[in-house]
Amino acid sequence: MNAVPIIIPAIAADGSLYPVEKLKVHTDGLFHLAVSIFIFDGDHLLIQKRASSKYHCGGMWANSCCTHPHWEEPLEQCAHRRLSEELGISVSLLPRLVVEYSADVGSGLHEHEKVTMYTGTADRATLRIEPDPLEVEETRWVTRDQLHAEIAQNPESFTPWFRIYAERYPELTF
Repeated sequence: MNAVPIIIPAIAADGSLYPVEKLKVHTDGLFHLAVSIFIFDGDHLLIQKRASSKYHCGGMWANSCCTHPHWEEPLEQCAHRRLSEELGISVSLLPRLVVEYSADVGSGLHEHEKVTMYTGTADRATLRIEPDPLEVEETRWVTRDQLHAEIAQNPESFTPWFRIYAERYPELTF
Protein backbone atom coordinates (compact mmCIF):
# COMPACT_ATOMS: atom_id res chain seq x y z
CA MET A 1 0.00 0.00 0.00
CA ASN A 2 1.41 3.39 -0.99
CA ALA A 3 1.37 6.25 1.47
CA VAL A 4 -0.79 9.20 0.57
CA PRO A 5 1.49 12.14 -0.29
CA ILE A 6 1.40 15.07 2.11
CA ILE A 7 0.36 18.30 0.42
CA ILE A 8 1.77 21.51 1.85
CA PRO A 9 1.49 25.22 0.92
CA ALA A 10 4.13 26.55 -1.45
CA ILE A 11 4.43 30.29 -2.02
CA ALA A 12 4.22 31.80 -5.52
CA ALA A 13 6.16 34.89 -6.60
CA ASP A 14 3.05 37.03 -6.01
CA GLY A 15 2.73 35.71 -2.43
CA SER A 16 -0.24 33.47 -3.11
CA LEU A 17 -0.25 29.90 -1.86
CA TYR A 18 -0.58 26.77 -3.97
CA PRO A 19 -0.59 23.08 -3.02
CA VAL A 20 2.52 20.97 -3.65
CA GLU A 21 3.61 17.50 -2.51
CA LYS A 22 6.03 17.84 0.43
CA LEU A 23 8.95 15.99 -1.14
CA LYS A 24 8.66 18.08 -4.33
CA VAL A 25 9.15 21.36 -2.43
CA HIS A 26 12.43 19.96 -1.13
CA THR A 27 13.70 18.37 -4.35
CA ASP A 28 12.85 21.51 -6.33
CA GLY A 29 13.78 24.01 -3.58
CA LEU A 30 10.36 25.68 -3.74
CA PHE A 31 9.54 28.49 -1.31
CA HIS A 32 7.00 27.14 1.21
CA LEU A 33 5.42 27.62 4.63
CA ALA A 34 6.84 26.06 7.79
CA VAL A 35 6.52 26.24 11.56
CA SER A 36 9.30 26.10 14.19
CA ILE A 37 8.66 25.74 17.91
CA PHE A 38 10.89 26.57 20.87
CA ILE A 39 9.87 25.26 24.31
CA PHE A 40 11.59 26.87 27.30
CA ASP A 41 11.85 26.23 31.00
CA GLY A 42 13.58 29.31 32.38
CA ASP A 43 17.07 29.35 30.90
CA HIS A 44 16.73 25.91 29.29
CA LEU A 45 15.54 25.10 25.77
CA LEU A 46 14.10 21.72 24.81
CA ILE A 47 15.89 20.33 21.75
CA GLN A 48 15.33 17.10 19.87
CA LYS A 49 17.52 14.69 17.95
CA ARG A 50 15.70 13.79 14.75
CA ALA A 51 15.16 10.09 14.08
CA SER A 52 17.95 8.63 11.93
CA SER A 53 15.31 7.33 9.52
CA LYS A 54 14.03 10.85 8.62
CA TYR A 55 14.27 11.64 4.91
CA HIS A 56 16.66 14.50 5.62
CA CYS A 57 18.83 15.57 8.55
CA GLY A 58 18.25 12.30 10.40
CA GLY A 59 20.25 11.94 13.62
CA MET A 60 20.83 15.70 13.88
CA TRP A 61 19.79 18.01 16.71
CA ALA A 62 17.08 20.61 16.06
CA ASN A 63 14.87 23.01 17.96
CA SER A 64 11.97 21.63 20.01
CA CYS A 65 9.81 20.89 16.98
CA CYS A 66 9.47 21.98 13.36
CA THR A 67 7.19 21.02 10.52
CA HIS A 68 5.14 22.05 7.52
CA PRO A 69 1.43 22.82 7.71
CA HIS A 70 -0.84 20.65 5.63
CA TRP A 71 -2.64 22.41 2.79
CA GLU A 72 -5.20 24.85 4.28
CA GLU A 73 -4.20 24.00 7.87
CA PRO A 74 -3.91 27.05 10.16
CA LEU A 75 -0.31 27.55 11.33
CA GLU A 76 -1.01 27.51 15.07
CA GLN A 77 -3.12 24.37 14.70
CA CYS A 78 -0.21 22.82 12.80
CA ALA A 79 2.22 23.72 15.58
CA HIS A 80 0.04 22.10 18.24
CA ARG A 81 -0.60 19.03 16.07
CA ARG A 82 3.07 18.45 15.49
CA LEU A 83 4.07 18.93 19.14
CA SER A 84 1.60 16.18 19.97
CA GLU A 85 2.66 13.90 17.11
CA GLU A 86 6.42 14.23 17.60
CA LEU A 87 6.82 14.75 21.34
CA GLY A 88 3.48 13.75 22.84
CA ILE A 89 3.13 17.14 24.55
CA SER A 90 0.71 20.05 24.61
CA VAL A 91 1.71 23.53 25.78
CA SER A 92 0.44 27.05 25.13
CA LEU A 93 2.24 28.73 22.23
CA LEU A 94 2.84 32.34 21.26
CA PRO A 95 3.79 33.46 17.74
CA ARG A 96 7.11 35.31 17.87
CA LEU A 97 8.63 35.94 14.45
CA VAL A 98 8.11 35.21 10.79
CA VAL A 99 11.43 34.64 9.04
CA GLU A 100 12.75 33.32 5.75
CA TYR A 101 15.76 31.11 5.22
CA SER A 102 17.23 28.87 2.56
CA ALA A 103 19.56 25.91 3.18
CA ASP A 104 20.87 22.75 1.59
CA VAL A 105 19.72 19.88 3.83
CA GLY A 106 21.64 17.12 2.05
CA SER A 107 20.68 14.24 -0.22
CA GLY A 108 19.84 16.67 -3.04
CA LEU A 109 17.17 18.38 -0.92
CA HIS A 110 16.78 22.06 -0.19
CA GLU A 111 14.71 24.06 2.30
CA HIS A 112 13.47 27.52 1.32
CA GLU A 113 10.98 28.42 4.00
CA LYS A 114 8.83 31.20 5.34
CA VAL A 115 8.78 30.11 8.97
CA THR A 116 6.40 31.21 11.69
CA MET A 117 8.22 30.74 14.97
CA TYR A 118 6.38 29.94 18.18
CA THR A 119 7.56 29.82 21.77
CA GLY A 120 6.08 28.02 24.73
CA THR A 121 7.02 27.34 28.33
CA ALA A 122 6.96 24.16 30.35
CA ASP A 123 8.27 22.82 33.63
CA ARG A 124 10.94 20.30 32.65
CA ALA A 125 10.60 18.59 36.04
CA THR A 126 6.98 17.65 35.35
CA LEU A 127 6.65 17.75 31.54
CA ARG A 128 6.12 14.23 30.31
CA ILE A 129 7.73 13.94 26.89
CA GLU A 130 6.71 10.86 24.90
CA PRO A 131 8.55 11.09 21.58
CA ASP A 132 7.44 9.11 18.55
CA PRO A 133 10.54 6.99 17.76
CA LEU A 134 9.87 7.36 14.02
CA GLU A 135 10.29 11.12 14.44
CA VAL A 136 12.56 11.73 17.45
CA GLU A 137 15.48 9.70 18.81
CA GLU A 138 16.19 11.78 21.88
CA THR A 139 15.31 15.01 23.67
CA ARG A 140 17.20 17.11 26.17
CA TRP A 141 17.22 20.54 27.78
CA VAL A 142 20.17 22.87 27.13
CA THR A 143 21.22 26.31 28.28
CA ARG A 144 22.22 29.04 25.83
CA ASP A 145 25.90 28.60 26.63
CA GLN A 146 25.72 24.82 26.19
CA LEU A 147 23.89 25.14 22.88
CA HIS A 148 26.20 27.72 21.36
CA ALA A 149 29.31 25.87 22.56
CA GLU A 150 28.06 22.59 21.06
CA ILE A 151 27.16 24.23 17.75
CA ALA A 152 30.61 25.84 17.59
CA GLN A 153 32.35 22.56 18.43
CA ASN A 154 30.22 20.18 16.31
CA PRO A 155 28.13 22.15 13.79
CA GLU A 156 27.47 19.00 11.74
CA SER A 157 25.50 17.57 14.68
CA PHE A 158 22.84 20.27 14.26
CA THR A 159 20.35 20.79 11.44
CA PRO A 160 21.17 23.61 9.01
CA TRP A 161 18.06 25.56 10.01
CA PHE A 162 18.79 25.29 13.73
CA ARG A 163 22.31 26.63 13.16
CA ILE A 164 20.79 29.51 11.16
CA TYR A 165 18.26 30.22 13.91
CA ALA A 166 20.98 30.21 16.60
CA GLU A 167 23.05 32.67 14.61
CA ARG A 168 20.35 35.02 13.27
CA TYR A 169 17.68 34.88 15.98
CA PRO A 170 19.43 34.50 19.34
CA GLU A 171 16.28 35.69 21.13
CA LEU A 172 14.67 32.40 20.11
CA THR A 173 17.57 30.29 21.23
CA PHE A 174 17.48 32.38 24.40
